[in-house]
Parts: sequence; C-alpha cells; structure tokens
Amino acid sequence: MRTFSMGGVHPADNKISRDAAIENFPVPEVAYISMSQHLGAPAEPVVAAGDKVKVGQLIANASGFISAPVHSSVSGTVKSIETVKDIAGNPCKAVVITVEGDEWVETIDRSDNIVREIKLDSKQIIEKIKECGVVGLGGATFPTCVKLSPPPGKKAEFLIINGAECEPYLTSDYRVLIEMPEQVLIGASIMMKALGVSQGYVGIEENKPEAIEKLRGYAAQYPNIQIVPLKKKYPQGGEKQLIDAVVGRKVPSMGLPIDTGAVVQNVGTALAVYEAVQKNKPLFEGILTVTGECSGAQKNYRHRVGTPMSAIIAAVGGVPENAAKVISGGPMMGKAVSNLDAPTLKGSSSVLFLTYEQTKREEEQNCIRCAKCVGACPMGLEPYLLNKLSKAQRWDDAESNRIFDCIECGCCSFTCPSHIPLLDSIRYGKGQVMKIMRSRPKK
Repeated sequence: MRTFSMGGVHPADNKISRDAAIENFPVPEVAYISMSQHLGAPAEPVVAAGDKVKVGQLIANASGFISAPVHSSVSGTVKSIETVKDIAGNPCKAVVITVEGDEWVETIDRSDNIVREIKLDSKQIIEKIKECGVVGLGGATFPTCVKLSPPPGKKAEFLIINGAECEPYLTSDYRVLIEMPEQVLIGASIMMKALGVSQGYVGIEENKPEAIEKLRGYAAQYPNIQIVPLKKKYPQGGEKQLIDAVVGRKVPSMGLPIDTGAVVQNVGTALAVYEAVQKNKPLFEGILTVTGECSGAQKNYRHRVGTPMSAIIAAVGGVPENAAKVISGGPMMGKAVSNLDAPTLKGSSSVLFLTYEQTKREEEQNCIRCAKCVGACPMGLEPYLLNKLSKAQRWDDAESNRIFDCIECGCCSFTCPSHIPLLDSIRYGKGQVMKIMRSRPKK
C-alpha cells in the first residue's frame, strides 16, 4: 500500500461521523452569500437591493483571472449588499437575500438520472466549469477552470482525485464516495477530457475500505481511472504528498504539481464538476461534517452556501456545554471560529466541536534538539531552525532554508515533545519572506 516518502504523523482519525448519511440541511430564512469564497479577487455583485433571484442565478461575476463567479443558493429578494464578518471576524462583502420559497433556475437538471455521456469538448468543459463558479473543495478553493488550464510550456500527463481525507474527524468526502461514486468518476473523466490526458487515479486512505471497494466496483466501467489504496498517514491529502504517494514523483522546491505532469482535484470538486457540466448546476451547495466527541449529533449536511453557521449549530442542539472551541475544518489545519454567525462558504468542510482538554496548549519548554520535527516534516524542512530564524527575523536565512516550501500542515507542532508552537512562528516568517520575494523586480 502506497504512501509519501518523507515525514508525516499519525493522529487518531476520529471518523466518528462516518456512518451519518448526507442530509439536506433546511434552507435558511436569510442567506448571506459572501463575495470572497475562492482564492483570488472577490467577485463583483451584479444584483441590487430589491432584485428577485432564483436558486442558481448568477449574482456576482469574477473580477479577475484568479477569481470565480458566485450564484444564489436560495430564491427570494435581495435585501442588501453589505459587509458581514467571516469566521475570524474579518469584514467581507456579501449579498444578503431574504428567502421566499425555493424556485430554481429552469436550466438546472434536478433529476436523479446519472448522465454519463460527455458531450462538450475540452474548451467547452473549461468554460462551463468557469461559468458555474466551481472551485477546489480540498481547502484552498482555487478556481478549477484555472487549474485545468496549464500555463504555456506545461503539460498535464494525468489527473489525481484526492480521496484521502486525511484530516481527523472530517467525513464529507467519504460520504460522497459512498453515496455518489459514479458521479465522482464521471467528474474525473470530464476533467481528464478537459486536460487531454488518458490516465486518472483516485487515492483513498486505507481507513475507508468501504469507499475503496465501492469505487473499485464502479471503476470497472472507467478503465482509464485506477483506484489507489493509500496508507493512513497525515498529510496524505496534501497535493505534493499525494503525487508522491500515487505516482512516485516529487514536486520541486517552489514548484507546482503541474511540474510533475499532475493535476490534483478533490472528491468534492469532481462531484461539482459533474453537476456543472452534466446537470448545468452552479456550485451553490456544499457538504460539511458536524462532529466532535462532545457533540450528541454526528451529521454530514448538504447546505446552501450562505447559511449562517449558527443555524447549523442550533440544529444539532447548540454548542455543547463542554466545548471550548468551534473549528471550521479539521483539527490540524482548520481555523477556530470566533464569529458563529458567519455564513458558510463553498469550501466549508466542517463544524467541529473540541473540548478544553483537546485544545489547551501545554506549557512551552526548551527545545531538546530531538529532531522529531525534522523527521515529521513532509517537506524535508528543519522546523526547529525555521522557528529560530523567524523569531530572530533573519529573513534571508529563512529563505535560504526554504521556509516558502512549508505547507503549514502542523506536523512539527504535533510531534514536538517540548510543546513549542513551531508552526505559529514559521507561518509568520513564511508570510514575511513571501512578501520580500514578491517585492523583488521580475527578471
């Protein structure tokens, strides 16, 4: 069974919501649809207060090359275009819609029929994905149409679908693989056609045997797509680690996956591509996990983008009494939620409740030079050194020691016996070094 060749850790997977089938979360009374749901420039609204909108209607255009359009997830009346706060309390522009019924754009195919024949050509596929606002749902929310259009001089050789879901607790991708396996494979086939490649892979960790068997059964009808079981190791779902695990190629320092011939897309993205191209359905829904040992409810919800997180939390009985933090994402790379009224986004993957015991930081002690952080780093870096250089603001030395290659997975902090918050200082240092690098004149 394959895995990546360098570093990694083994946190408990805690997939306690794995048996919770996907449920449709009720349509909210008011939707707060953010214009910043993707990497890159925020979308620009094309509606105004008082406008009537339907589910799936375009409400904001992409405002740059790295950007994505936004569609209404509800039907009703645009109440306002205003500034709302995201999960961290930062301001962002949003279209606020008062919900009236649930009327969808007529061109969306809402039937359960699986559409297998791919009628569009490569350019038409990429344009449709762009029009439907599809972004990567593995965390970065990079516009999918851009990722499927390699830059001049680069050529894709194969597509990898990321079904690792290596973050503890998260099970939304797993449920998609279990409940919609063929749609994922058709979505992969669509992206392979867009890229002009003949080989695809779906990497799934070994702690999901039912998903592996389910996909293998359907993949018999898709001979150019291989199901690849992977060892359970974090961060297997990182693009660079997944490429290493599946095909044994390593992305060079400061390089991109396309430098190895690979394009990596998430399971949820494959489903969104299928729905966009085969069903003419824009990306206005997402699937997220609601979980945590202290929670009495384990759920996987299909939610309308713009649903307040507070509504989802209320539906499972509120924040558990002994929960100390609410996390959006997983415990390794997720973000603490400081504003429970923040709206869900295209890339929202979870509402995770953690107790004080699970989140408290132990008292930091002196580094004992054990090198556990070095052994755990999947990028071959020296986290203890980058921590020191960042604290001393020695940016030239941090750059020469490849701080820009840090993927911020948290393996170093997880494994440190001295409880040094290595990632905190490295993340700050990485940001400073990247600013310096971007400010240099281009050659």
